[in-house]
Amino acid sequence: MVFLKGCPLSCAWCCNPESQQARPELMRRPGLCVACGRCAAASPDLAAVEACPSGALGLVGREVAAEELLDEIERDRDFYRNSGGGVTFSGGEPFSQAVFLGELLAGCRGRGIHCAVETCGQAQPGTLAALEPAVDLFLFDLKVLDPERHRRLTGQDNRLILDNFRFLAGLCPGRLVPRLTVVPGISDTPENLSALAGLLHELKLGRIELIPYHPLGLGKWEGLGRAPACLPDADPLGGRTEAAARTFAQQGLACSVP
Repeated sequence: MVFLKGCPLSCAWCCNPESQQARPELMRRPGLCVACGRCAAASPDLAAVEACPSGALGLVGREVAAEELLDEIERDRDFYRNSGGGVTFSGGEPFSQAVFLGELLAGCRGRGIHCAVETCGQAQPGTLAALEPAVDLFLFDLKVLDPERHRRLTGQDNRLILDNFRFLAGLCPGRLVPRLTVVPGISDTPENLSALAGLLHELKLGRIELIPYHPLGLGKWEGLGRAPACLPDADPLGGRTEAAARTFAQQGLACSVP
């Protein structure tokens, strides 16, 4: 799994807030802090990280050349061969770094490595069309279908997202996996599940992958010195996810949970 930083959405429940900004960010781990005070005298962030003796400060993200990253991916070739899988580019939003992603996809294709891309769908149509042939599998994260509600929850409406989803559904349905993170009270409302089922039937897509929501990102928000827009209730036993799966099954859709 390769996480690329930078995302055009700011989802209220994001579990990877460190991926929203394109630049490296300072992450604090209060539980490791020994209160030595060395970071207070150090600037900028990199100096503070180097001054910290306990690992309570760290930089999230690094700049790397495509060839260097491809060499790292190549080192896992035996794992890909044994598992039948490959590399997944996630984020953030991978298509936000279109040129870099294109270099990685081309390099993996040349090495015979299977490539999946996790996307929120908020990408320029030209970018998506240009890179589509090099992507073996699209893991497309749908959220809420009501455009105004989508804007309130993510900072953007979903017009472009749905246009791109329809584009891929028409072009390569066999390489497209619709996904839904089951966020209690947000994405699993009866209205939203019904609308999603209708969209999948419209596009002749008979399946959806459900991902249980978890609050593991809370500590990351705190470490970044930011507060999440909302904190949905967790679904520790998967009850909300099971209920969503039953709703989709009643609509004639196959569901899977990774």
